[in-house]
Amino acid sequence: MGPGSSSLTRGQVSRYAIGSLGTGGFATLPGLVLVYYLTDSLGVTALAAGGIVTAAKVWDVLIDPVIGGMSDTALARTGSRRRLMLIGAIGLPIFFILTFAAPAGAGPVASGLWVLVAFMLAATCFSLFQVPYIALPAELTDEYRERTRLLSWRVVLLTVAILLFGAGGPEIRGMFPDDPLLGYLIMAAVAAVLLGAGLLIASTVAPTRPPLPVRPGASIGMHYRDGVTVLRESQPFRALLGTFMLQGLATGLMLAAAQFVARWVLGDEDAVTPLFVALIAPALLMAPVWKRIADRIGKERGFRVASALFLVATVVLALMVWMPGWWILAPVALAGAAYAGMQTLPMAMLPDVIAHDRTASGGENRSGVFSGVWTAGETTGMALGATVLSIVLALTGYIETTADVEVSQPGAAVTGIAIAFSLLPAVLMLASLVVLARYRLREHDIVGTSA
Repeated sequence: MGPGSSSLTRGQVSRYAIGSLGTGGFATLPGLVLVYYLTDSLGVTALAAGGIVTAAKVWDVLIDPVIGGMSDTALARTGSRRRLMLIGAIGLPIFFILTFAAPAGAGPVASGLWVLVAFMLAATCFSLFQVPYIALPAELTDEYRERTRLLSWRVVLLTVAILLFGAGGPEIRGMFPDDPLLGYLIMAAVAAVLLGAGLLIASTVAPTRPPLPVRPGASIGMHYRDGVTVLRESQPFRALLGTFMLQGLATGLMLAAAQFVARWVLGDEDAVTPLFVALIAPALLMAPVWKRIADRIGKERGFRVASALFLVATVVLALMVWMPGWWILAPVALAGAAYAGMQTLPMAMLPDVIAHDRTASGGENRSGVFSGVWTAGETTGMALGATVLSIVLALTGYIETTADVEVSQPGAAVTGIAIAFSLLPAVLMLASLVVLARYRLREHDIVGTSA
């Protein structure tokens, strides 16, 4: 079956979806444990730990539009986006392991620099895969609902990845209580195998004959100008990206805070596992349901419903500031059900936006440019989550430590952790709904452009 066909085979859908085993794993595990690894095992201060994660993500944001342009150029020259995806798939596992391989006894400064360099290289490889990967749905099918089907199964695998890496990663680390640094290294090695396998399999789905011509070659400056151009010219893209960035910041903040909630609010470092199970089990069940909802009421309306449910969940979680306890698993489960829709539907809307732009621009294929800017925006939101958490920790007096030293946190720090997991994400979700109201692209607009 050629690229751009209306119907997708099961093989295409499954191979594309398996890519989320890698992308979801890389987005989840560092976001969950990296700040905690730096502050509570390597002795890096909270602000410095947040700065390390943010610096790597800023680099990611800077290179994403360039990689998007490179992906379009590769498509024009070779007929496929696969080469960049393969480079990323091979390099990411290597640098992921190195991120958690800081030499024992090196000291906070040297250890922090080690993690910074390794994580920046891992982020670079991730972008080499992720940017062309996101561009593929607009080229694999022209059919509005087939894109929802494709992205629904991607989110199913994404939720599986979050469960495997978010719950399984800390479990592997916890198997080495007497040597946490070794636990982190073994965790990273096991994760790297799954990351590499998922990315390599997904690389095979990249089509080899794009249906539309692409402008060959461009300078780095031109890649950035192209990114600014698609933001300026596509109002639906601005609205969708703004919404997704705000929600990425909200979920990234909660993800970064989850390990701290487990340790200091629930009083059990291993509690992060049931937290993730409560989040992911409903998400896994609901991903296909959100597809049916989208088919019935439209993707954009379904997206609003999912976002509103997530907002309700975060508001309820705010009660943990005064009443900490295991009851928080219930609103976390509601957030998980909503999260499936918050991933499936905007990802399915993005290729619609690209298809609409293709017609509006006279047939020019700018999929790589769109996906590069999208990835930069998504990365910005998730990266700032760790940054905001580190600021909250610093302002509330959080005490960093090394792996072999026990500390007691002040009450203000524990309250700050709870707020970072609830009230701050609630404010961000409310803002995202305001931005989403500006998205006005509907199914009849897309069907008209695909015909």
